[in-house]
Amino acid sequence: MPNPVLSSAFPAPMQGEPYLLTPGPLTTSADVKQAMLRDWGSWDGDFRAMTAELRARLLDLLGPVKDSFDCVPIQGSGSYVVEAMLGSFVPWDGKLLVLSNGAYGKRAAETMRCIGRAVTVIDKGDYLPPRGIEVTRALEADPDITHVLAIHCETSSGILNPVQEIADATYAAGRKLLIDSMSAFGAVELDPQKTRFEAVVSSANKCIEGVPGFGFVLARKTALEAAKGNSHSLSLDLHAQWAAMEKTGQWRFTPPTHVVAAFIEALKAHAAEGGVAGRGARYRRNRDTLVAGMRALGFETLLRDDWLSPIIVTFFCPAHPAFEFPRFYNLMKQRGFIIYPGKLTEADSFRIGCIGHLDHHVMTRVVQAAGDCLRDMGVDTAKPLGDVLDQRMAPDTV
Repeated sequence: MPNPVLSSAFPAPMQGEPYLLTPGPLTTSADVKQAMLRDWGSWDGDFRAMTAELRARLLDLLGPVKDSFDCVPIQGSGSYVVEAMLGSFVPWDGKLLVLSNGAYGKRAAETMRCIGRAVTVIDKGDYLPPRGIEVTRALEADPDITHVLAIHCETSSGILNPVQEIADATYAAGRKLLIDSMSAFGAVELDPQKTRFEAVVSSANKCIEGVPGFGFVLARKTALEAAKGNSHSLSLDLHAQWAAMEKTGQWRFTPPTHVVAAFIEALKAHAAEGGVAGRGARYRRNRDTLVAGMRALGFETLLRDDWLSPIIVTFFCPAHPAFEFPRFYNLMKQRGFIIYPGKLTEADSFRIGCIGHLDHHVMTRVVQAAGDCLRDMGVDTAKPLGDVLDQRMAPDTV
């Protein structure tokens, strides 16, 4: 259960800021912001201790098997650390199977092509998950595949992918799994005792509720050791970053000191809320409040209930001729809520995030604001076109 203190309405963002209903950057607490008001020397012992604390606290989230893993932070956005993972762990003579059902699977495949590594893709479109049986068939058909990449939560649609069955299929075929858990880590369970993987990546500005500036990989030490000399990049070489941190306690290049300070404060709040279970419970309640309220207004979700994540929800745009998303966006912003445009190829849509320093009371206000915006626009029904609903209700076949 969530901490009782966190079940009350959260205070509004500082200085009249709007709530960021996005998959990160997101709304942060006053304590996280406050932590950035001091300067730190990047080579100083105090900052080295902060880096060690950051790494240790993240490893704690893996549970009892944490001693077989290590944490390597990398400067930059989430895409930087995804590239670092792919370029460090997929060997030059290896081949990656990307399980794609949105923009981030496509970006991973593009990354592999840019760094000159072999890649193949299972593309599930906008709204269906990749399934274990598909992975099994692909691995049987192509013995050159050495690694599989799964997107834990595909934020272009909000789908929560079935990483357990993907992991089972991958290791049954003698291959290795890499996980992009950018938008799910810290709120959706990922227990390496149950779900086997070589490495998982996320970033500071997602479910831990820090601010942008670095990503991190939690990888098996055996994978890190085997990655020596494999990277295509100087700055994105995970083995080199790991070796330097193990030897000196320092980042190889200028670290985002203020971001690290903020992230440690966010990690403390994450632990106080009950860790992954507590954070996930709050986000699920946010999602349930949002979805029920938006459906009551007539909006339809892209995904069926069984694939909805607690991270972000995609809604079809209303078919009503008076509905224009740019105006809807601006009206929501005027009411204190920044939402996200859609990222689908098959239908007009928009997204509303459920993560960040906010609770279900805020989500109730989001729904009220959406209803007010529809009335201001003269939209009396939020129903989408019928054919997009037909697509959503298509059977999940493999």
